[in-house]
Amino acid sequence: MYTIDFNNPCHIYFIGIGGISMSGLAELLLTKGFRISGSDWHASPITKRLEDMGISIQYGESASHIGDDIDCAVLTSAVQDSNVEFQAVKAKEIPYMLRADLLGQIMKNFGMPIAISGTHGKTTTTSMVSEILLQADTDPTLSIGGILKTIGGNMRIGSSDYFVTEACEYTNSFLSFFPKYSLILNIEEDHLDFFKDLADIRSSFRKFALLLPADGCLIINGDIANYEEITNNLPCKVITFGHNEACTYALESLQYTKDGYPEFTVRTPGGIRHLALQVPGEHNVMNALAALALADVLNIDTDITIESLQNFHGTNRRFEHKGTIGGITIIDDYAHHPTEIATTLEAAQKYPHHTLWCVFQPHTYTRTRALMADFAKALTLADCIVLTDIYAAREKDTLGISSRDLQKCIQDLGKECFYFSTFDEVENFLLENCIKDDMLITMGAGDVYKIGETLLGN
Repeated sequence: MYTIDFNNPCHIYFIGIGGISMSGLAELLLTKGFRISGSDWHASPITKRLEDMGISIQYGESASHIGDDIDCAVLTSAVQDSNVEFQAVKAKEIPYMLRADLLGQIMKNFGMPIAISGTHGKTTTTSMVSEILLQADTDPTLSIGGILKTIGGNMRIGSSDYFVTEACEYTNSFLSFFPKYSLILNIEEDHLDFFKDLADIRSSFRKFALLLPADGCLIINGDIANYEEITNNLPCKVITFGHNEACTYALESLQYTKDGYPEFTVRTPGGIRHLALQVPGEHNVMNALAALALADVLNIDTDITIESLQNFHGTNRRFEHKGTIGGITIIDDYAHHPTEIATTLEAAQKYPHHTLWCVFQPHTYTRTRALMADFAKALTLADCIVLTDIYAAREKDTLGISSRDLQKCIQDLGKECFYFSTFDEVENFLLENCIKDDMLITMGAGDVYKIGETLLGN
């Protein structure tokens, strides 16, 4: 595999530079003196920001974008062999690497690399950790899978040894990393277009845990079934968090304010801690426990940690309050897995509201087919359910399923469910049926957020 020499910056070309992670890596290399260029299908706020920094971006897919002066190309695992730019890279014998390999090489340049993994909660927990490190004046470098308002984006370039990144298991990307501290938030069935089953996923997380050095530390959710299979005989220190009283960081009590926010106590090696969050849901309590445990391992002052967590207001597309119109509260959330949907809707139920509406956009055909029954059950936690077409993302519709299949599963559970093939139809239906004091959540990893923004006139 090609190795980038950070002491001798060169010309790096990113295929798909507008992606949240790719854009952050491009920005980081730019600050290190590399010449950066790339391509994407469409202009976006992310690509505009990169262009404002001086990065040259081509739009569309064309072999002509691949010049002879490119020293290395970077691409994601979603780029297919049929991509004409990738074909041109290979035809010109230009070295190339996957995004995960580049991220792994970057991690080697930091003394305190931190990787945050799990089926759910990576972006929120990475953001919590980021806020703690920023408040503690550690001057970290941050690579976040979402927009954190504090830093005005998804990437922050620091000058210390601290490097924090999300670690995604899809296509085993995180096995290319070199962390010293790792978090495993949860392990569930997902990405079944790549993994065979849950056992295959657990095996991947075990390999991820084995990447840690003897002087490193793994912080893992002790509620994961048989988590010891992941931690057994690791050379590093292992810390657990969760509901079980045997966990190193154990949740002892939990209640909710009238506004739906959690207040809780946790038993830690340093004593009982009391926290009150400004993000909803028990899942965020678990995310906070993981961040708290990591902060203690890093010897961050406890008062700073607690203050940072209590002042944390979330990231974009994670139960994000978009606005209110006609007395209707509009929330947007990235949830695209049954567990995420259930936890988000359970959190929403604790908010004051009349009727809870959920507009759900299924994400990928393989995930929808594999977890159909679980999706249906989770969505019934909403009072009224509206489905859009499946967002294909990296896939083609070759499985013969549609949102109508999910609609039938929901109806078979005795819940009324509506399906519309266009966003215009969804918006018109909501305008006719939502009333004052209702809560509307647009949900999914695609572009369903546009529905709420249109309703708000944005």
